[in-house]
Amino acid sequence: MVSDNKNNSRTRLTPHIRRAMLASGCVALSALIGFVAVTESRETPATPYPVTIDATSIVSQSWWTVPGITPSIWTSDPETSDAYRTSEPRVLQLPPGRYKFISFTFDFPFEVTQEGTVEFSSSLDQCVGGRGTQTLIVRCKRTYPHGGQPDYSTTP
Repeated sequence: MVSDNKNNSRTRLTPHIRRAMLASGCVALSALIGFVAVTESRETPATPYPVTIDATSIVSQSWWTVPGITPSIWTSDPETSDAYRTSEPRVLQLPPGRYKFISFTFDFPFEVTQEGTVEFSSSLDQCVGGRGTQTLIVRCKRTYPHGGQPDYSTTP
């Protein structure tokens, strides 16, 4: 805003000054983003632990996955895919965090603790074992034979 009034201290910024201010703001923002990125990269990544998934108790062989970790079971032909079969235990390298075991008929969340052991809802005890160990044992093909509703909690 331009004013001829000498008591008014507001003046119009020239395009040159505006560009300079914008550029300095961008430089400051870039420096802040760079600092955050360097700070985050200095954090030590979580140590992965060897966690065995043993679904060999499931009668009538099938396939399973831990999304983002193992090959998907949702391909057009699981027979020719790299999806893991229930016929053999598999050792996965899992950092602490939350995961999900998924088969065609049964899925549930589980957690790998900071100590490298597995945890899951106690309501899954009829079909899942290995709490407090490094082996997740899946014994059931499904947990909701009556009424179509799972009889377990969806949170570990």
